[in-house]
Amino acid sequence: MRFSELVKASWHALIANPKRSFLTTIGIIIGIASVVTIMTLGAGVKKQMLRDLDTTQTGQQTAEIYYNSRDMFLNEPGFDNRDVTMLMDANLKGVAKVEILQQTKKIGMTAIINDSQQAMTVDLVNKPVKQPIVAGQNLTTYDFEVKNPVMLMSDKLATKMYTTAANAVGTSVTVQQTTYTVIGVYHNKAADARLPNPLYLNSSTGKQGNGIKLTFKPGAQVSVGAKQALHQLKKSGSHHRDGRYEYIDMGKLLKGISKSISGITYFVAAIAGISLFIAGIGVMNMMYISVSERTQEIGVRLALGATPKNIMMQFLLEAIILTVSGGVIGLVIGTSVAAVASMAMPFRAIVTPASVALAFGVSTAVGIVFGLLPAKQAANKNLIDILR
Repeated sequence: MRFSELVKASWHALIANPKRSFLTTIGIIIGIASVVTIMTLGAGVKKQMLRDLDTTQTGQQTAEIYYNSRDMFLNEPGFDNRDVTMLMDANLKGVAKVEILQQTKKIGMTAIINDSQQAMTVDLVNKPVKQPIVAGQNLTTYDFEVKNPVMLMSDKLATKMYTTAANAVGTSVTVQQTTYTVIGVYHNKAADARLPNPLYLNSSTGKQGNGIKLTFKPGAQVSVGAKQALHQLKKSGSHHRDGRYEYIDMGKLLKGISKSISGITYFVAAIAGISLFIAGIGVMNMMYISVSERTQEIGVRLALGATPKNIMMQFLLEAIILTVSGGVIGLVIGTSVAAVASMAMPFRAIVTPASVALAFGVSTAVGIVFGLLPAKQAANKNLIDILR
């Protein structure tokens, strides 16, 4: 008996009881749909996260090098314009741009206050902030627009340096060669002073920080260029004698994150796939019932010359067609659910070849595993016993 005839006979046997066949495939549909949905969303999360960590908005790869001072009480930043110039002149492999990463919250620095050197923490602000003013006045929008060299001092620092908050108003504070006038004293325990961000960052001495960012040309080997930069900084960085430079290998980090996301995705998918085992039991149960109901049909086919192998192949094909049909429907439902769900999320669902292969591979495997024993039972039936 030809294979095409076996497939046709198996299909006709299934559509003879459409309701029972459909109800049997529901478990397969739910299981495959759940697994595909999880894997599709997991692939979307993985791609989006790796893209965010690995590239800029224009698709360029970046690397960051940080400076740690050996003296924990030293507030001077580890990078300045000298480091940027040195790295750009070094012709690092694949590096297109070098810039200093500037902090805007609680920057540690040294200032000249009341003719004495004082360590303090500073907040950089981009607009006036509502806060309790103890003496003087708050920063205004005009101060930010014209870049006035003015600042606010905390009441704690003001009373320490000038006895009273009122005495601090109108005094001068020198921060990295720029002189600011204290126009107000505010109540704040988190930072010693508050400076307008536009003026600080646009001043030549303001371009400092404890981190430096390397932007690479598309297709460049990030680790090679970053290690070259690290070597240059250790050799002739502006603060190479006062601390150490550290480079985080984003390539290794991304690989680790990728493995973790994939592991979590497969683990959750495996839990969802437990329903496939239950569905397989349902398929086996239906096939046993089908074998017992079609004993006379099996006898007729044997009498007409069909071999036990033909009988076994027919029932096995029925189980496979049943599960694969459920797998196809589950694949469509799973990808549709993932696509709809991703509309409300900051990433797009991605249908991977693995998801498609899983839908067909697992559903076929379920059909073979759980359809084999009923098919063997059908093939082992004896024609004489059937005729009795």
